[in-house]
Amino acid sequence: MSRMFRSGVAISAMTMISRVLGLVRDAVIAHYFVIGGSLDAFFLAFRIPNLMRRLFAEGAFSLAFVPVLSEYRETRSKEALKDLLDHVAGALGLLLLIMSVVGVLAAPYIISLFTLVGKNASSQPELAVELLRITFPYILFISLTAFVSGILNTYKKFAIPAFTPVLLNIVMIVAAIWWAPRFDEPVKALAWGVFIGGVVQLLFQLPAVMKLGLLPRFRYMKAHEGVSRIMKLMVPALFGSSVAQVNILINTGIAYALASGSISWLYFSDRFVELPLALIGVAIGTVILPKLSGDHANKAGKAFSSTLGWAMRLALLVGIPAMAGLIVLAKPILATVIHNGVNSWHDVEMAGMSLMTYSLGLPAFILVKVLAPGFYSRQDTKTPVRIGIIAMFSNMLLSLLIVLPWYKLGYIGPHAGLALATALAAYVNAGMLYYQLRKKNIYQHLEGQAERWLKDLMRIIIAVAVMVTVILWLNPEDDWWQDHGLGKKALYLSGLVLVSILAYFSSLGLMGVRPRQLLGR
Repeated sequence: MSRMFRSGVAISAMTMISRVLGLVRDAVIAHYFVIGGSLDAFFLAFRIPNLMRRLFAEGAFSLAFVPVLSEYRETRSKEALKDLLDHVAGALGLLLLIMSVVGVLAAPYIISLFTLVGKNASSQPELAVELLRITFPYILFISLTAFVSGILNTYKKFAIPAFTPVLLNIVMIVAAIWWAPRFDEPVKALAWGVFIGGVVQLLFQLPAVMKLGLLPRFRYMKAHEGVSRIMKLMVPALFGSSVAQVNILINTGIAYALASGSISWLYFSDRFVELPLALIGVAIGTVILPKLSGDHANKAGKAFSSTLGWAMRLALLVGIPAMAGLIVLAKPILATVIHNGVNSWHDVEMAGMSLMTYSLGLPAFILVKVLAPGFYSRQDTKTPVRIGIIAMFSNMLLSLLIVLPWYKLGYIGPHAGLALATALAAYVNAGMLYYQLRKKNIYQHLEGQAERWLKDLMRIIIAVAVMVTVILWLNPEDDWWQDHGLGKKALYLSGLVLVSILAYFSSLGLMGVRPRQLLGR
């Protein structure tokens, strides 16, 4: 477990660099662009290929590819493994090229889907179409990047794939500051930043794969055994991964019909929930998938359960305080990032509402990332699909039950109801994944583990209560966050975050939780 913990820390460290730069990127965007119709159009055009990235790159493809690649590495020759990589590259590259061309040509029809619910007075669908045609090929480059990342992760080279997103943030910061003034419509610079960022990320990883002697050649054979297996696993995984993305697209369509700025408010709140999700959920899921695949291939059931139990415990240990911290610090965070003289305090309040409701689902979001590899490592993609379908319909139903009355009664911030519905549906997803792991006897409680879990959960709750109390005591009133400049706000927010972390882990330490326990020893 200690080796996995160190790998997870390495991924989290690289991801932290990426996410910090991502926050800088968002602050720069908020400083140079007014939240409204044009920025909504860009976020819509960026969200579509970005969701497809999650669907193909981080979703179905990776979950189907890594277990098969791990099996080839364990049981086949290097020549057979290299042959697999060549033919996967050929099939994936051809599929993505066709998809990119179709996406560029069909951009007007794709954007029109978001006007079915309605559109607000400030929406700019024509601009969104133009921006989507620039950003859509991003899916080609970033999916090939994910393919290369899968190779590196399988060979325990976690740092380079985890660092790669930093490059997209750098390119987009450059685009916002230096390229935007050269365009008649400044947000077009952001769209080109997405396109170029995708190319740069792919090129950055190639030397590491070349060093392993595994740089793929694009070869295509329709009946290749390994590719056929990946495709067979990928189809249900694709459907399962698409569930969450369909939910997000539905929410985006509904937000497009709400007040101007709703898409941007949801974007900023989503970004801050994505930070701990990437640092914890994605990092742990990335580390344990090859390990679980190896345990399954070697029929090591006890090791399999031990790995999964360690991952769940670590997810809750960090996920629950992260949820509480985002809720109580929602306004200070957003005041620091988007309240800068260009955007108003109203934007802070609106984005803060959705950040608080979205944050409620953070532990569940993380657990889904941790529990799903328990099935995918066994090449079982059907069970998560069935569960995902239930979660999708739960989300749709909850969106109607929460947002429609909220909107009809004229209360402010109905977009926050969309975030709340997504959070609640995540608990449905995580709960059913855990239930099926137990029911199918895939995950088994080891001796004394249930009692330890209950004791740890109580310690976490107490430590979180102490942390929240400290934050509320030290956090100044809203007027302070409105009146001070970026430097003072960033410094004070950093101090609040640091103190909250110290308060939480100090409380755990006083209750007997030691650092070595994080390693699962």
